[in-house]
Amino acid sequence: MRIEEVPQDLKYCKDAVVRDQNYAVDNDGRYHMVKSDGWTAKNDALDLALEEDEDKEERSRMTLQTADIFEGTELDISHQPAAHCENGAISTLLHYYGIELSEPMIFGLASGLFFTHLTFVKMGGMPVTSFRTFPGVLFKRITKLFGIKSRTQRFFSHKAAMKKLDELILHKQTPVGCVVGMYELPYMPKEYRFRFNGHNICITGKDESRKLYRVLDSNATQKVTISAEDLAKVRFPAGGVYPLMGQMYWIESLPKHLPDLKPLILKSIHKTCWYMVSQPKFIKYVGTNGILYLSQRIRNWDTVMGKRRALLNLAQVVRMLEEIGTGGAGFRFMYGAFLQEAADITGISELNDYCLRITDIGDLWRDFAYKASRIIKGRSIKSHPSSLEDGRIATELGETRERSSKSQYTYNDLGDLLQDISEKERILFLELDKTVRSYM
Repeated sequence: MRIEEVPQDLKYCKDAVVRDQNYAVDNDGRYHMVKSDGWTAKNDALDLALEEDEDKEERSRMTLQTADIFEGTELDISHQPAAHCENGAISTLLHYYGIELSEPMIFGLASGLFFTHLTFVKMGGMPVTSFRTFPGVLFKRITKLFGIKSRTQRFFSHKAAMKKLDELILHKQTPVGCVVGMYELPYMPKEYRFRFNGHNICITGKDESRKLYRVLDSNATQKVTISAEDLAKVRFPAGGVYPLMGQMYWIESLPKHLPDLKPLILKSIHKTCWYMVSQPKFIKYVGTNGILYLSQRIRNWDTVMGKRRALLNLAQVVRMLEEIGTGGAGFRFMYGAFLQEAADITGISELNDYCLRITDIGDLWRDFAYKASRIIKGRSIKSHPSSLEDGRIATELGETRERSSKSQYTYNDLGDLLQDISEKERILFLELDKTVRSYM
């Protein structure tokens, strides 16, 4: 995806401080992070999910918190947007201690890229499709790689969780990462609030007199605040797949010397490749096998599940791909940015070639989301944009304008595209692993 192709379809983000961040390439093929107001394909999937929302009445009463004045004690940390919340939170914590790592470098070093399609694990009654490792893993991997002493803690009571948070930020002058539920985050657009218990924020201060906490949320365009009452709620959310129990994490101490990046980069690339292609074919749920498995299942969704249920499952995949912090296409672009930076650091120029290839694969994932959105909305193929109209992806990102006699995309079309993606990723990671092992 090129910079000028980053979508700007403002809808649910209007009047909110929350925005998407995308990695896109300039005319010289260099990656940059670019702000996005949203994408129609994602909004289409969200529209369908909201139609089926069991919490419509409760959601209708939600209000959007506007910027609030903060006059309390605050640690000296600047706010930096990020494409993914956990990477952003980790970057904030490391930055406070003088360790400057880009978001792509954090994601790449922690081997965050993955894929799972788990039919036996449900979210909202539908199979979980994830494009990354389990939440919390990135922080543990990064701190272990650098020899940083860190701690993660959960609690049985709200009171103990909030007391420990205050102790760290007020008395020990330590920024704290918190994993929270999104459903009751007051500064999020109400349409974006759903029972996903895996959003990461950093707490960096407290206004004692007004019972407000200072929050650095990488999905926001500026620093935000949250009341003590609301923070306790999102740390112990009602509902959702994953019970958080006030989960929080922080850095306790740094090593005397940080390790050289080159061997860490090579080791982490090898590990990512292993995650994606090492499984035998009978382990069908993960890695490139998982993408192929989804391509096989998706072809029959409308006949096996019925039209409405199939559309809801498709919308779930699109939301996991483009919205719910798992970032299928976005993570491919982020990994491309990591490989580009890794090439500069290690001097291994071949990594730039793999950067280009995974960028093309990310474009295919975006094409999948676009075509899925056409099915969700029942829109015709002829509406596929031939330019950057409405900020959508251009046709050259995926495939050329459909010239068949079909009037609409089908589940078989999506299955074909996923099968192609699976094979391209399998070949890429096998060859990338061979390349990096030659330098290890």
